[in-house]
Amino acid sequence: MKTLISLTALAVMAGFSVAAERTDLTLGMQLEPPHLDPTGAAAAAIDEVVYANIYEGLTRFGSDGAILPGLAESWEISEDGLTYTFKLREGVTFHGGQTMTAADVKFSLDRARGEDSTNAQKALFAGIASVEAADDATVVVTLTAPNGGLLFNLAWGDAVVVDESFTDAEKTQPNGTGPFRFLDWVQGDRIEIVRNPDYWGEAVALEAATFKFISDPTAAFAAMMAGDVDAFPVFPAPENLLQFEADPRFKVIVGNTEGETILSTNNKQPPFDNVKVREALAHAIDRQAIIDGAMFGYGTPIGTHFAPHNPAYKDLTANSAYDPALAKQLLAEAGFADGFTTTLKLPPPSYARRGGEIIAAQLRAVGIETEITNLEWAQWLEEVFRGKDYGLTIVSHTEPMDIGIYARPDYYFQYDDAVVQALMKGLDAMTDEADRTAVLQAVQERISSNYVNGYLFQLAKTGVADATINGLWENSPTQANDLTGVSWSE
Repeated sequence: MKTLISLTALAVMAGFSVAAERTDLTLGMQLEPPHLDPTGAAAAAIDEVVYANIYEGLTRFGSDGAILPGLAESWEISEDGLTYTFKLREGVTFHGGQTMTAADVKFSLDRARGEDSTNAQKALFAGIASVEAADDATVVVTLTAPNGGLLFNLAWGDAVVVDESFTDAEKTQPNGTGPFRFLDWVQGDRIEIVRNPDYWGEAVALEAATFKFISDPTAAFAAMMAGDVDAFPVFPAPENLLQFEADPRFKVIVGNTEGETILSTNNKQPPFDNVKVREALAHAIDRQAIIDGAMFGYGTPIGTHFAPHNPAYKDLTANSAYDPALAKQLLAEAGFADGFTTTLKLPPPSYARRGGEIIAAQLRAVGIETEITNLEWAQWLEEVFRGKDYGLTIVSHTEPMDIGIYARPDYYFQYDDAVVQALMKGLDAMTDEADRTAVLQAVQERISSNYVNGYLFQLAKTGVADATINGLWENSPTQANDLTGVSWSE
């Protein structure tokens, strides 16, 4: 010890600095979450703070989209595919000090699938017949029919485990089992988390992290350049990326997301209950012009609700080829030769606000006038997602492989199709990948040919970070800023 002290003193005397490795991180986010309960709302910003950091599920997504063990260290599946027996990890405690047991898992899953559930993805749990705590470390989930996607479903942020004494107070004081604990929330500014010293797994490298909310793209650029923010995993101004690439202080991280960006259409509101009108809408849209104008070239055109990087993807963009003359013809055939007026309600993200102006101009060229309303997320969730009070909206569906929403007639775009519902029900019973691919492609074709929504582009993940930060996700297999593997280079 004396020798070490002497060496340090000599280094200082000789003019050398002994730099301590950084263990804190400030992460930029454009949107602030409405609360911090991932099982109680559809806002992606919730998961972007809490997924894998504060809350965990029985399974979880890896950075490559693989399904990994989470709070369940292992599981067994019965031969008939109806019973899943999960073995829970030992020594897991909630941040409030309570021991996590099978009773908490049962409570969480029963709460998610209950009649009064407010879970935005309640349909994920519809096939569960019962959840039983065989003992403190064993959970038995019984299904009504085999479901090859159960482990995938349980990895969603909507399926995290909460303590059985959960109250609404945890929306602002989350009590999870993850490697970080909630510290503070300064509304309108930031959320702070700190390393959990009692974490059951490997300790994370970061001692503290701050999620800084910066909605304005110009302010986001200034914050990165000034070093006030260390990383911005989804940078809101893609036009600045070339400037960051040219600066050795930064690295630009471009990857894939699960975000199908769509011109969502209220299928029950006239005139969008007419398939010819929806088809006209699809042909009035120049997708590449939207990608270039709103996203500065970042994004991949899509013709259905499925990620192009998924092996089961089918390219159906030709179904919605840009053809304004055909769009006008279809409108005339539908009885709207003189066009019509509808609402276009836009949430805060840049892709929606910027893309909305471009789409409004494209629709105007074929006779469709739009009344644009800019909404904050809470308003959008209330009016559009829950209230279904809209004609058109633009939103990116960032949940992983969520084509199953087209089998839910009560979902906000209100598409009721017995064929899709039957196909998705059949998919749940399949485990063979070739069979599942065939069904998934059939669903893609069905919703594309029915022009359920205007399919725009797959959202790219365009991030910026300090060049010495390691471990940030390149791709987004789910909506998350997973900090469990993040560290600074020495």
